[in-house]
Amino acid sequence: MTMEFKALLVEQPEKKVFNRSIVTRSLDDLPEGELVVKVHYSSLNFKDALSAVGNPGVTRNFPHTPGIDAAGEVVSCTDGLFQPGDQVIVTSYDLGMETDGGFGQMIRVPSKWALKLPAGLSLKESMMLGTAGLTAALSVRELVENGVTPEKGPVLVTGATGGVGSLAVAILAKIGFKVTAVTGKLEETPYLESLGAAQVIDRETLLKGNERPMLKPTWAGVVDCVGGDMLAAAIKSARYDGVVTCCGLVGSIDLAVSVFPFILRGVRLVGIDSAECPMERRTQVWQRLASEWKLDNLTTMVDEITLDGLEEKVQSMLKGGLKRRGLVNLLDS
Repeated sequence: MTMEFKALLVEQPEKKVFNRSIVTRSLDDLPEGELVVKVHYSSLNFKDALSAVGNPGVTRNFPHTPGIDAAGEVVSCTDGLFQPGDQVIVTSYDLGMETDGGFGQMIRVPSKWALKLPAGLSLKESMMLGTAGLTAALSVRELVENGVTPEKGPVLVTGATGGVGSLAVAILAKIGFKVTAVTGKLEETPYLESLGAAQVIDRETLLKGNERPMLKPTWAGVVDCVGGDMLAAAIKSARYDGVVTCCGLVGSIDLAVSVFPFILRGVRLVGIDSAECPMERRTQVWQRLASEWKLDNLTTMVDEITLDGLEEKVQSMLKGGLKRRGLVNLLDS
């Protein structure tokens, strides 16, 4: 195929210099794969911002099109797993990292990376969620399947104004939990309350006394999106049989905690990975996001942009100034 399309292309003209521009590309420029998808929507994640500025921990080979999320319509599928016209979601795996991603109007990927859009969810809604929504839902799933119920007490969400954190707050509130949101941006309290947070606290409140091996048992469950001291404090303050999920490392990759919460309170720590999550599990979670966990307030959580608006959003995200998730409209780009 020689079909042409628009894409954000990151190029490296010289060492440590990365240029970004909207260009016209061809399917011949894309990697091999059974599945070709016309992308309708994508979303902006922190990994995408890092890829766009040449962070070697995300992308090493250039030229490259970032975008770890994509939702659209199947153009062709050589192994017959999907049919032309099927609506599909492709998130994580290697998409947008070393494989050209969703910031292009076309992608070509292994067919095993895609799942059919579940009934009850539009392509646009799926990218309002994206990898952040998948990660949040995987975290909530672990709480629920490990026996955490609203009756057992409040749940905590750290990094609550971030993509994963804000969606976790909204999902947990949707299914009846009393949610305490932790943030370093207390000015965003009205926003978090609009998502369903029953209480908003600052980081210092959670971290108070964190030098001790145990803290007052408070949380029946925790969705931690930060890591480091925040995760340690959450574990130390979990109730008996509490479940703590972790999916972030912006605070630190180190975890300063003793075994006491685990052997004296039976606290369980569950790691969350959305990149290589088995397709059966991710399909189940997407189906929940399209049904009993479907959010009515998604539009309040995103800013819709086109490819032309990505540069500003990327720079804002890297400076910590992005207040809402970026929904990228490829149809109007």
